[in-house]
Amino acid sequence: MSDAILVLNSGSSSIKFGLFDLSRSEPDLLCKGLLDEHDAEPRLTVMDASGHELFEKRRGATDNDGTTLLVDILDWIDGYLAGGSLLAVGHRVVHGGRDFVAPVEITDATIEALAALAPLAPLHQPRCLSPIRSIKSLRPGLTQIACFDTAFHHGLAPPVSRFAIPRRFEEMGVRRYGFHGLSFEFIARRLAEISPALPAKRTVAAHLGNGASLCAMRHGRSVNTTMGLTPLDGLMMGTRCGVIDPGVLLYLQQEQGMSVDDIQHMLYLESGLLGVSGLSADVRVLLASDDQRASDAIELFTFSVAREVAAMANTLGGLECLVFTGGIGEHSKEIRQQICHRLQWLGIRMDHSANDQARRCVSVANSGVDVLIIPTSEETTIARHCASKLSE
Repeated sequence: MSDAILVLNSGSSSIKFGLFDLSRSEPDLLCKGLLDEHDAEPRLTVMDASGHELFEKRRGATDNDGTTLLVDILDWIDGYLAGGSLLAVGHRVVHGGRDFVAPVEITDATIEALAALAPLAPLHQPRCLSPIRSIKSLRPGLTQIACFDTAFHHGLAPPVSRFAIPRRFEEMGVRRYGFHGLSFEFIARRLAEISPALPAKRTVAAHLGNGASLCAMRHGRSVNTTMGLTPLDGLMMGTRCGVIDPGVLLYLQQEQGMSVDDIQHMLYLESGLLGVSGLSADVRVLLASDDQRASDAIELFTFSVAREVAAMANTLGGLECLVFTGGIGEHSKEIRQQICHRLQWLGIRMDHSANDQARRCVSVANSGVDVLIIPTSEETTIARHCASKLSE
């Protein structure tokens, strides 16, 4: 077996992972899986690249400390790679701040600096750092590499990057950073692979999942995005509100007696689709429901996406390509249809049969805008960065 890289993509209650072969010019996915800490019995599931199960292990509830499942996957990989070696572990880290604009090998100083950014991504950053610390303890000699969701957007400049607040705060680093960069980087590269003509087009990529954001891109570069200093801004999401009048937050503090912690909890975990519907953060549940509140939530979500696509088109000076990706973007024909219907004024003409079948191109031949579905892979982007870093 060849040498490999393990990629960990940490979420709020689970870790997606991929194991990549390094023997070829491009990292090749060997297997993938999930470390699920959400269940009463935490479990490790490993599948081959085609999705066939290779291994599963469950732990008791008392083992749910975040480390035991990492022990399981590392031990399984040791056996799977018999004759080969695990060269490194690559990690998705949500916030890189001003200083981390490219992948870095992780040291104690790196961990400390990234932990200091936790207030800017309180739901995500601690989850990203937890497996880093665990692996450092379990395998202190194993190289670990951090790849940043903010890095793809690091070239953003005023006015796009600037908030209309006193300039001294901008000098402290209070600016728009953007997120989902590892996904958008994958999409930018995939567009070039599909057609040499696509990268030059004025493109908006819509990463729609439980977390959601848009990226305006051209020539493989981010020129605007919907998230800002934190992953709260921009689109309405599963449990996050997206853009909101700051006066609402002042009112909730001053007149409703909510603390900063109360508001943070509400904004990150009780808002968005869940908050508006009162039912679920899952688009599939809401689309299947006949409750009017579910319809209200879907309507607001698609309105939010369409509004922000128009804003991204303003930055680009037009719109020539719209890409849907992420769990919702790739799999929900209803959401794609509703968003494109709202954007007909920009020249979008959807091929409804193609949309129903989730083909790569879901626009008609004479549409003024190409509408594409492109599955993303943050893990592949991380593997590429790790391979490059190891070859330095």
